[in-house]
Amino acid sequence: MFRLKSLSMIDVNFDKKHIWHPYTSMQNPLPVYPVAKADGVYIELENGSRLVDGMASWWCMIHGYNRPELNQALTSQLDNMAHVMFGGLTHAPAIELAKLLVQITHPSLQKVFISDSGSVAVEVAIKMAKQYWINQGQQKHKVLCLRGAYHGDTFAAMSVCDPVTGMHHLFEGSMPKNYFAERPVCRFGEPCREEDLSNIKSLLDIHKHEIAALILEPIVQGAGGMWFYSAEYLTKVRALCDEYDILLIADEIATGFGRTGRMFACEHADIAPDILCLGKALTGGYMSLAATLCNEKVSDGISKNEGVFMHGPTFMGNPLACAVAITSINLLLDSPWQESVSNIQNQLTKELQSCLDNPAVNDVRVLGAIGVVEMEEAIDLTFAQEFFVNKGVWIRPFGKLLYIMPPYIINKEELSKLTQAISAFTKLA
Repeated sequence: MFRLKSLSMIDVNFDKKHIWHPYTSMQNPLPVYPVAKADGVYIELENGSRLVDGMASWWCMIHGYNRPELNQALTSQLDNMAHVMFGGLTHAPAIELAKLLVQITHPSLQKVFISDSGSVAVEVAIKMAKQYWINQGQQKHKVLCLRGAYHGDTFAAMSVCDPVTGMHHLFEGSMPKNYFAERPVCRFGEPCREEDLSNIKSLLDIHKHEIAALILEPIVQGAGGMWFYSAEYLTKVRALCDEYDILLIADEIATGFGRTGRMFACEHADIAPDILCLGKALTGGYMSLAATLCNEKVSDGISKNEGVFMHGPTFMGNPLACAVAITSINLLLDSPWQESVSNIQNQLTKELQSCLDNPAVNDVRVLGAIGVVEMEEAIDLTFAQEFFVNKGVWIRPFGKLLYIMPPYIINKEELSKLTQAISAFTKLA
């Protein structure tokens, strides 16, 4: 019988030969660092090295690792049930989670579809938008997207990512064809000018009869370039969706639950989408879970004439994931998270600004608990990861971008260790 080996016997050679890690080759895979355990803001490697985690495990570990409250939520739920199908059945964790999501999101978002990953939440949102229009007797089957966008790695999600920077150009011939507007150039805190909307208006004028929805990442374009844009742009896009009678999908998988300084990034513009996608930090990073919320216009439009929404993941509404999500959200609401994120923003702004003195650095951007240093040239990921591990931090760049989005519980000294490592790396360029 196979048994899990002790943590001191991680077989990295087997990993290299058989396990396919994200965004890497099996012929010449990127090196990986074996993790023994994680606690607080620290990842401990098998060799005993302790790394300050600057990535919050791709945005999700907002409370840090090994939180007793989240551990207890899982073990308590496990005593009752780990999973039960959601077709024809329901349970308290799903109901209580939906109540919480309805409570903390915009009052217009009253319907909750619980799925198992952020990419699936986007698939669900796109399917909702298209099925809504089908049920109205209109063949609106295209989506309007923004250049610089990233929404996930499944096929409908790939089709709304930037076709150049979205990592999916290999699949161009097999993906649905959508329309792309230029990304907003007006930075966060700046006004939005008419010319910033001219391209998106032109596309709406020409294609409004076939566009079901506009999808965007509010305020922060994440993996497509870590770009922070004007809240006024978002306000005006909402108005354009109303004017041209198309639905607005807000992908807050990366920005939700406080990362930008507001609970949800849409709040910077005081707007509500018709459909909202949530994930990543939803469970505090403990389990894969996502949710797609919509307003009654969408749900009624799909459901009228006995319409049925055709989607049902096997692990939809998983009780373990729902239970830990409830605890994670309450842990956030009961904490001084706004103060924590504001302090992180202030410290990142102060400590990363000096990177601009280096001619190898193109830009420095900070918003909420997100810090970005954009280099002039692409970064060697293998070299960078080794450099940062030797500095006692975990930072994983991509493209030209050095960026961090740490857990909210990080203290000043730990955050300074991250910023000092970034500054040291820029001096090597």
